[in-house]
Amino acid sequence: MPEATDADGLTVGQVSTRLGVTVRALHHWDEIGLARPSLRTAAGYRLYTAGDLERLHRIVVYRDIGLGLDRIRAILDDSTADVPGALRAQRAQVAERIDRLQQLSVGLDRMIDAHERGLLLTVEQQAAIFGPQWNPDSPAQARQRYGDTTQWRQYAERSASRGPEEWQAVADAVADLDRALGDAMDAGVTPGSAEANQLVERHREVFASYFPLTRQMQVCLGRMYEADPGFAAHYDGIRPGLATWFRRIIDAGARAHSIDPDTATWQ
Repeated sequence: MPEATDADGLTVGQVSTRLGVTVRALHHWDEIGLARPSLRTAAGYRLYTAGDLERLHRIVVYRDIGLGLDRIRAILDDSTADVPGALRAQRAQVAERIDRLQQLSVGLDRMIDAHERGLLLTVEQQAAIFGPQWNPDSPAQARQRYGDTTQWRQYAERSASRGPEEWQAVADAVADLDRALGDAMDAGVTPGSAEANQLVERHREVFASYFPLTRQMQVCLGRMYEADPGFAAHYDGIRPGLATWFRRIIDAGARAHSIDPDTATWQ
């Protein structure tokens, strides 16, 4: 490398300032042979000539449109390189990234709405899926009551990815369970029996559509199903006394797993 005085070229720091690139980047490009300074002073300092600066300008231009260093090297050093083809390929990659980012933006909007609203369905969709007795204010009331809990966050995370078809599947699973509970009660299934315990497990599986349900939490729900007028009316509307029977089989199932229903808490 020819020796020169500072007047013959620009230092790394000067080039960094002029081109708006870091000294570290310039050193890296030098190390990999992409853009080496043509001169060096007697003291060993790198100096960039006008020709070096022109090459660096081109590197910066191609880097700013997203080309990798290997592709930039090919464009600069290979006289037969298909530059328009390389740029078209880069444009296609950029278009793909834009599409992914747009999808990400839509997903973020849905997640925000799900955390704020819970159920991402119109009033008409809710009525069609959950029936005319459904209260469209229920999601807002639930958020007001449970919005600061882990379970609401888990529910929102699941809700964000669901459309009407997925919610219809959830509603169908709940309706099938309700029918199975009523039929089991009619058949005289006793709390603590294998069939009753299977229904308790089925309830936990169906409820996982909303959020993971521990056995202790299930006991708390069983109490609510019996004590809350709205839930009691729902289950007793399927079969008179079903709310109490449902609570009893949940309690018996909990005891089978060494959980005392009388002391169970929401955990």
